This record gives sequence, C-alpha cells and structure tokens, in this order.
Amino acid sequence: MKKVGCLVAGVLALLLAVGAIWFLSGWWGDAEVEEDTSFIVPSGASLTSVAEKLADEGLIGDVDGFLIRAKIFGSSDPIMAGEFLLPAGVSNAAILDTFQHGEVIRRFVTIPEGMPSILVHERLMAEEYLTGEIPVPVEGSVLPDTYDFERGEARSAVLARMQAAMQNYLAEAWPKRSADIAVDNIRDAVILASIVEKETGKPSERRMVAGLYSNRVRDGMLLQADPTIIYPITKGKPLGRRIRQSEIAAINDYNTYTMVGLPKGPITNPGREAIAAVLNPAETSARYMVADGTGGHAFAETLEEHNRNVAKWFEIRRERGEM
Repeated sequence: MKKVGCLVAGVLALLLAVGAIWFLSGWWGDAEVEEDTSFIVPSGASLTSVAEKLADEGLIGDVDGFLIRAKIFGSSDPIMAGEFLLPAGVSNAAILDTFQHGEVIRRFVTIPEGMPSILVHERLMAEEYLTGEIPVPVEGSVLPDTYDFERGEARSAVLARMQAAMQNYLAEAWPKRSADIAVDNIRDAVILASIVEKETGKPSERRMVAGLYSNRVRDGMLLQADPTIIYPITKGKPLGRRIRQSEIAAINDYNTYTMVGLPKGPITNPGREAIAAVLNPAETSARYMVADGTGGHAFAETLEEHNRNVAKWFEIRRERGEM
C-alpha cells in the first residue's frame, strides 16, 4: 500500500507539474500571432473587451485563460488606446505589456514647403487612416513639416496641429525680425514669404529674393511675381502651360503685375526658411531678377542690367529649343 500511495502521489505531482507548465506556457509561451499584425485598442475599451477582440481576430485562443493569467501574472497598469504592432510569435504576456507600456504606431503625413492649401486638403483627405471631413484650410495657415498621427485620428485634429505649429513658429520668429523689414505685421510677412517661397526653389537664394521684393515693396514698385498671376486661376496648383497675356493684364486682388503692393493674402503655405528670409532679408540694392538657367536667378540693380540678363536667359532658352 505504501508503494501504491507513493505512486499515486508521484502521479499527482507529475500532473500538477504538467498543469503548472501548461498554465505558465499559456502566458509566456507563443500566442496565436503567426505574422506581424497591427491591432487597434479602441478608446475606453476594457481588458475584457480587448481580450474578446483578440480572440475574434484569432490572436489568442482562450479569452478566460488570457484574463485569468493577466490577473495573476500581469501588471495592474491600465491599457492604452491606439494601434499597436504585435510581432509574430509574441506571447500573451507580451501582448498585455504592449497594450500597457508599448509604443502606439505613429503614421506620418508630409506637407512640403510651398504646398498650397488646396493640395494640403487633398493630401489629408487621401490619408485612409484619418477620419472625418475638413474644409480647405486658410492659405498660409499651415506650417510645412512632417506630422505624425494615429490610425483613426480626426483630420481636423491633424490640421489643427499644423495650424498651431504655424502660429507658434510665427510667434517665435516675429520678435527676432530685423528692425527695417518692409512689412509691419505678421500677416504681411506671411504673404511676402509665400511669394518668396514660390519664386525660388533654391534655398541659398531665399534671403536675396526676400531682399529684392522688400526693396520693391518699399519703393512702391509693382512686384511682378508670376505666381501671383497663377494663384487666382488654380488656387496654387500648377498651371500646366505658359501664362497668357490676358492673364498678365488681369485685374484682381492677387495679380502683382496690375497692382502695387502685396496681394490680399498668401499664395501658398510658406516654410520656416522663407518666413525667416522675409524677417531677415539680405541687404541688397537689387530690384530685378530673371532665371539664369541653373535653377537660380540673375539679380540686377538697374533695368539696363536686368535687360542684359533677360537677353542671356532668352539665348539659353533658344539653345535648349524652348523658343
């Protein structure tokens, strides 16, 4: 009998050991995640509802087992809302820890310098992981940059961050402006910066272009910036053709070929560097500029010198077969 009792005790101990291993492996062993998978924890979700969602998506095998083990072995920290990456072979323990302490997947949208608001709107509306409708933002209100967002976030929230970034940058940059700049308020600085942004794609030229247009503003000269002709026609989108003479002669609140001073509003969303250039322009006597064939411009102080630069540019274009 003693031997039988020892045998029974041994069997029970073995069963307990096997049961313990099974119970522990159900927490620290691999879950049902066969490949890297994104999982969304809804806002306000409880651990029970998340466990049920995990089971519905085939990522854990047993809701009750997950919850029992979580209560015994897991942290009591709350779970976070958001989208998380669950790697292949992840354990149930790691799943819970990810929801409690892991990094929410961040996605990104980039607004390049000089992107007009109509295209900002199209870009945000095309982001499939954002939600809700937004109007076309006010021109010049968005700071070009790369912004992160969470899956399911409202487009209005992302746009609000972009506009807050512009306001914050202007509030920081405006007090650092040079004493003798050509504009006397932030709005006009943004308008002039939007012209500078569209007139040159060469970063090294921005302050020079800003200095040239600042001179024209002070002198009461026509700014004669081609992008201000295009803006009322396309709202900043590429024109796709040459500007017509009738468009050069058009009278409206933007065309700086037929009006003195700044247009009534920005013609794009200028970046930090274009704004900084307007607030601290190059000291120059230049009033004229024309393309030089390298992606930049030839600058001139006098109309006579400018006309010579224009002749050189036409010669370059003829050599290229453009005229």
